[in-house]
Amino acid sequence: MLTRKQQELLLFIHERMKESGVPPSFDEMKDALDLASKSGIHRLITALEERGFIRRLPNRARALEVIKLPESYVPPAQPRRGFSPSVIEGSLGKTPPAKSAASAAPAEEYTGTATVPVMGRIAAGVPISAIQNNTHSIAVPIEMLGTGEHYALEVKGDSMIEAGILDGDTVIIRNGSTATPGDIVVALVDDEEATLKRFRRKGASIALEAANPAYETRIFGPDRVKIQGRLVGLIRRYH
Repeated sequence: MLTRKQQELLLFIHERMKESGVPPSFDEMKDALDLASKSGIHRLITALEERGFIRRLPNRARALEVIKLPESYVPPAQPRRGFSPSVIEGSLGKTPPAKSAASAAPAEEYTGTATVPVMGRIAAGVPISAIQNNTHSIAVPIEMLGTGEHYALEVKGDSMIEAGILDGDTVIIRNGSTATPGDIVVALVDDEEATLKRFRRKGASIALEAANPAYETRIFGPDRVKIQGRLVGLIRRYH
């Protein structure tokens, strides 16, 4: 027996996955159920999982699977258009719907990935030239991305090794011009050099802090630094 909120959440997840093949985010669940915080969603998800209605898939963010629905559930009536199996269809042999260039969820969402442009290299060490033009694109798991626009950069240098970012890694950046102290950001200094550092404030100044004791924290006036985005993910290849 499910509570009203538990059943509402289960059906919301079910209908969203039928539409897009992707579970809704916790923020979307919170808004759909008109809850004040995501902690209530966590409790409802746990209750549904304990009762065997859903399953959380390991090692994947936002990965949920609806195992069963309440016996009392009656699917909404659909217009009669011939036989239509109730499955999530793949994209093989189909032309995905057209989307704008600024779309945060391109056609690759059908395979669990999104295409993100690689905009050149970023310094995690001695600053190098500013972000270049798009060099190529990579496929990124959609659970690594949230709302907004994203781009990727190839890391050059070792100044962020204690934050787990190594020379040769590819970092995924959410485009934006603001940051919270402690965020790892792409910072453009004097409109010339781009660097990947932890963002801090020192009074009215901005501090760009390395995660390697071999590098000094660099402090600039606020008019010299422009935030170009915030780190949200990392991709590493093992050779």
